[in-house]
Amino acid sequence: MAAPQQDAEPEAQELELELELQAVIGFNGYIYAGLTCHPDREHLIYPLGCTVVIESLNNSQSFLHGHTNNVSCVAVSPSGRYIASGQVTFMGFKADMILWDYEKKELLARLSLHKGKVEKLAFSPNDLYLVSLGGQDDGNVVVWSIAKRDAICGSPASAQSAGNAAVLAFSRCRDEMFVSAGNGTIRVWELDLPNRKIRSTECQTGQLKRVITCIMMADDDSYFYVGTTSGDILKLNTKSKLMSDYGPMKDKFSLGVTALLLLKTGDLVVGTGGGIIALFKGSNYKSIKGTSDLFATCSKSDIRVWHTPENRELLRITIPNMTCHAIEFMRDGKSIISAWNDGKIRAFTPETGRLMYVIDNAHSLGVTAIAATSDCKRIISGGGEGQVRVWEIGQNTRKLEGVLKEHISAVSCIKIKKNNLECITASLDGTCIIWDLVRLIRNQMILANTLFQCVCYHPEEFQIITSGTDRNIGWWEVFDGSVIRELEGSVKGSINGMDITSDGTHFVTGGDDHLVKVWDYDTGEVTHVGVGHSGSIRRLKICPGNKYIVSVSADGAILRWKYPHSH
Repeated sequence: MAAPQQDAEPEAQELELELELQAVIGFNGYIYAGLTCHPDREHLIYPLGCTVVIESLNNSQSFLHGHTNNVSCVAVSPSGRYIASGQVTFMGFKADMILWDYEKKELLARLSLHKGKVEKLAFSPNDLYLVSLGGQDDGNVVVWSIAKRDAICGSPASAQSAGNAAVLAFSRCRDEMFVSAGNGTIRVWELDLPNRKIRSTECQTGQLKRVITCIMMADDDSYFYVGTTSGDILKLNTKSKLMSDYGPMKDKFSLGVTALLLLKTGDLVVGTGGGIIALFKGSNYKSIKGTSDLFATCSKSDIRVWHTPENRELLRITIPNMTCHAIEFMRDGKSIISAWNDGKIRAFTPETGRLMYVIDNAHSLGVTAIAATSDCKRIISGGGEGQVRVWEIGQNTRKLEGVLKEHISAVSCIKIKKNNLECITASLDGTCIIWDLVRLIRNQMILANTLFQCVCYHPEEFQIITSGTDRNIGWWEVFDGSVIRELEGSVKGSINGMDITSDGTHFVTGGDDHLVKVWDYDTGEVTHVGVGHSGSIRRLKICPGNKYIVSVSADGAILRWKYPHSH
């Protein structure tokens, strides 16, 4: 093949027209905080390779082209007028930042100072300034004037003794203040515009050494939260630069805290590396897990999943000619576990009802009660013969870990402590037994002249409440099994179900008298009564967040009640 003539080259280059990109499908989620909602609440902005995608909620897309390598961060100004994006480049070369006009979808300015990578970007509250943070090969923080499209000043983002800064957040009120954080560093910065300087103050966290992954400023700037790779959250005072609080102390989030959102109520929504989204109420750093929008019921051969707000059935799982005695959602939301009269434990997916696994011959006289640990690694089951069995649940394996033989009649209810080291089982033989789940031995036994139907730990786990066929509600000490007090819970018939609120202030009961009763835990007085069932109430639950009470009765009715003490 003959080589092309020299003078033919320009002509060939002119023919190289660019293809027009019409649509993209895909978002890999690798870029931290890469998915951003525009203030108009109608568009999502996210990076995909070298392109910034603007996608409306009706799926139409626009594209911002201009980067020469992968986009590493995206920020949207509070007014929505501007988008800023940064990229990675080869070591030693400068990495571009681009300022875009959102309405016109045009490039306004190309800003280059950082080497290797632009790690993070943030706009000031009134769109006056853009602050940028360089990657680990750069390590500088720079403040830019949006009007002049020029750098005002810069500084090393962290002390030499500390690690790299990785996240930024601007003040919600002031254009002159922002926060940076990372490995062993949390800094509050002030911009001195007349002198073209930024001055930082290192925040003090005492003995705590943390790697910060995200920052959330309060609306009034009085404090801010940071999430850590250790799985806890620190609260810092913006004025004093001191840590005022942190938590959770015990149940830290696995794989770290990766995202934070502060609600108008003061509650905190937490996203984690383990894929969990949790709600923190107030300042006690206790996460409210679960949702009030879904619940499941079982009756005869059916398990049904319901959408609470619409009282609508979402899913029906049927095992013909069998009876399901008990169900529970696994804490990670990935499966529903169920106890059946044929002696099997069955697990199903909550979205489709697909059978995930079966544990055959779990109990000889049917499985009558079931519970799962919060880490989803163990299932505790109770049988009609009175045995309590501990099962180790792996990715593809189910192994019998231990058999606890003390009850001489059917196990009716199982509750597990939050730390997964202890559980309590109630039985029709008139005993409740507290078990050590590490050594697999009995810790304590509670005896009463009743067929125990239900048991609950108080959230602080130093007391339990029980009830059964003798119509009495008992308060007991976990430590020695001694009775604290007993009250008559019903005028006639057995009490079959009870549940307690997450703060332990109230509990609910239901039974053969067809009444749902709400009790004050400390005084033992009934505060509210629900009349509506025409059959014996079998079970009831208070939903997470104390929004509803759901009760089920022997005649097949499911009733949803407004929880009376919700704030």
